[in-house]
Amino acid sequence: MTAIKHALQRDIFTPNDERLLGIVNVCKAGKKKKNCFLCATVTTERPVQVKVVKVKKSDKGDFYKRQMAWELRDLTEVDAKDANKENPEFDLHFEKVYKWVASSTAEKNSFISCIWKLNQRYLRKKVEFVNVSSQLLEESVPSGESQSVTGADEDTLDDYQELNAREEQDIESMMEVCEYAISNAEAFAEKLSSELQVLDGANIQSIMASEKQVNILMQLLDEALAEVDTIEGKLSSYEEMLQSVKEQMDHISQSNRLIQLSSTNNVHLLEEIEFLVNYMDLSKGHIRALQEGDLSSPKGIEACINASEALLHCMNVALRPGHDRLLAVKQQQLLFAELRDAFARRLTNHLNNVFVHQGHDQSSSLSQHSMELMLPKHSPLHRDLLRYAKLMEWLKNTQREKYEGLMGTYVDYMTRLYEREIKDFFEVAKIKMTGTSKEGKKFATLPRKESALKQETESLHGSSGKLTGSTSSLNKLAVQGSSSRRSQSSSLLDMGNMSASDLDVADRTKFDKIFEQVLSELEPLCLAEQDFISKFFKLQQQPVVGGVQSEEVDGGMRSRVPPAADHRHSMSSEKDTVRLMMNKIFHSIEVELNNLIALGDKIDSFNSLYMLVKMSHHVWTAENVDPASYLSTTLGNVLVTVKRNFDKCISTQIKQMEEVKISKKSKVGILPFVTGFEEFAELAETIFRNAERRGDLDKAYVKLIRAVYMNVEKVASESQKTPRDVVMMENFHHIFSTLSRLKISCLEAERREAKQKYTEHLQAYVINSLGQPLEKLNHFFEGVEARVAQGVREEEVSYQLAFNKQELRKVIKEYPGKEVKKGLDNLYKKVDKHLCEEENLLQVVWHSMQDEFICQYKHFEDLIGRCYPGSGITMDFTIQDILEYFSSIAQSH
Repeated sequence: MTAIKHALQRDIFTPNDERLLGIVNVCKAGKKKKNCFLCATVTTERPVQVKVVKVKKSDKGDFYKRQMAWELRDLTEVDAKDANKENPEFDLHFEKVYKWVASSTAEKNSFISCIWKLNQRYLRKKVEFVNVSSQLLEESVPSGESQSVTGADEDTLDDYQELNAREEQDIESMMEVCEYAISNAEAFAEKLSSELQVLDGANIQSIMASEKQVNILMQLLDEALAEVDTIEGKLSSYEEMLQSVKEQMDHISQSNRLIQLSSTNNVHLLEEIEFLVNYMDLSKGHIRALQEGDLSSPKGIEACINASEALLHCMNVALRPGHDRLLAVKQQQLLFAELRDAFARRLTNHLNNVFVHQGHDQSSSLSQHSMELMLPKHSPLHRDLLRYAKLMEWLKNTQREKYEGLMGTYVDYMTRLYEREIKDFFEVAKIKMTGTSKEGKKFATLPRKESALKQETESLHGSSGKLTGSTSSLNKLAVQGSSSRRSQSSSLLDMGNMSASDLDVADRTKFDKIFEQVLSELEPLCLAEQDFISKFFKLQQQPVVGGVQSEEVDGGMRSRVPPAADHRHSMSSEKDTVRLMMNKIFHSIEVELNNLIALGDKIDSFNSLYMLVKMSHHVWTAENVDPASYLSTTLGNVLVTVKRNFDKCISTQIKQMEEVKISKKSKVGILPFVTGFEEFAELAETIFRNAERRGDLDKAYVKLIRAVYMNVEKVASESQKTPRDVVMMENFHHIFSTLSRLKISCLEAERREAKQKYTEHLQAYVINSLGQPLEKLNHFFEGVEARVAQGVREEEVSYQLAFNKQELRKVIKEYPGKEVKKGLDNLYKKVDKHLCEEENLLQVVWHSMQDEFICQYKHFEDLIGRCYPGSGITMDFTIQDILEYFSSIAQSH
């Protein structure tokens, strides 16, 4: 225990200027045994502080650490459990009772005795020692001797002392003389004892020899003892005086601590008061602005904005614990709530009046734009209202119901205003498209049927019906002998003659410009209104992370911090709010656009091409600006309608191709829907030159060209007046020429197919036609070829009765040059009757027939040379004669 005491003194208490006077090894009663030490210590500086310190061995090493300390003045009772029997348990009563079990009863008694002595020396406090043996409590010690006794007790307690340097040196030198001291300790001890006896004897003899000096020394000692008694008396009196001074100093020290604590409390109180005054005080100017501020002037609005922000700041201040119980804070919160409610009502009434007046002012200006294709600008209204944007944000954060009520009021007034404006705007657009006056009067220059059509526009509500081409084009469509059939054909059939009408081009150009102007007017209107709604009502704004909101509790305000999830939900809901407001305000745009599209489709079904291009461009533009905007969504919906009309137009053309009937009395020529496809392609390529939705047109091209091919073959098969090969040749040549000229990439395969079909049917027509001028000669040589095919040798064919040389000469005589030329001339006339003038293929066909005729001639001569060798039989005309025949016939016609 002495070594532990020395180690604790050195490692723990000496660095803290403390002395260890008592120690006991203990563990807590009733728990798992974890040993520690209770130490009684005093400080080396005045005023002396006496403590009981709990020291515990560290878990990470062999060193000790200070765990807990109690002031001895806080000790009220020491309970030793049993004064008569040995019991290691004892209790110490500080602010609560600590129960300990000592390692031995002796250590417990020694520690309790040390506490009692320290209490008597330094505190003299009434500490109750219960169940403690009277032998441990030295109450019989006189007060005058208490100082010396206590000092002796301290010396006794401090029984372990370190060797000084001189003592260590003497012991080392002694041990060096006696080298065996370590190996034989008993011999060393006996030697030291004998030497000590010798020294004692020498000392006694020296003392006895100097008795006189001893007597003098004894006298001096008596005098010294008397002087010591005198000094001890004075020290005792001084001790009593110092004891009273000590008590006074302790009292003063305690008073100083209380004064310091009071000063600290006053500083904290001042800080709290300053916090409340600084953050919960609203100036009189702000209160006056909230109660009486002018909401119509810029200065008044600015003052109200500043006052509302100050009020919101005061209401949202994060109160510290306990502030909400203060009466002044409750009164101030109540004042803020009253100011907030009163200003919110005043602001709401004022903005309601502003919405009403602005709506009436805008309505009164509509007459100025009655016949102009333009929408009124609302930028002045937006500019005036944006001055209240910060106040709307304040209202949103404080009075959500009033804020939403203002939103509803604004939507109601603007819905009625925009509905009137948009309706008048689209009426003007319809009038300009149809050319009628606002009262429905007709222009004298328009045909009667077209005027009747235009008078129907006011009652049109989304009709999907359409006229297939303009009326003037219908009247101009006529092919030889087929006027009754042509009047019922489709707009694609009409396109062949539309180009001759300047009215069609002008009407379509005018429609394109009007439709583009309609979309160009609607786009900035919707974007400006959506931007204004977002700014004015503070929607779709970035949330302030960690922002403080307030909620009302019992008439006061309580601060709270919204979580991040609430911010994400708020962002999504605000975007939905903007979209909902835009849908209500501009609910008539989609309906009016669909009506306008239906009207344009009814005027001319090919207007759907213009509308598809324009609408696609504006949808693409709107999506680039804001894919989720109301404008992008609405135009996307309308684009679906336009695309549906475009597909319906294409389907109608295909259906009407299938219903085409041809005349049985006149030649077919270029079919109307083939010419119509050419004009359609030219128009579409012009419209879709830089369009974003080229894919829609490419799909329509493929559908149309397939229908054209199929119906050309169908008409060619049904033709009675014109040979099938001529119908196929002329129409596929026209299609090939059209596709080659327009260079439509998606129809490259169809272009090659058209060329192939044209070439095949040209060859077939030429071969079939050339069988007639030399009909008997053809039949004769076909018989010859048949015999050869049956196995007859070529040189033996002339021995066949039906194909001998005489029969050959007889057949050749029937076709002299003059007759051949006459037959070719009749053939030219017949081909001329079969072919149409529009395609101008007569010379091409005639040249092909010339080549084919020459090939037949060479073939006949080759057969004569192989089957009738050495006969000298030749045709009555040569190749040069044939060239001359064909040339002269072509020139004569």
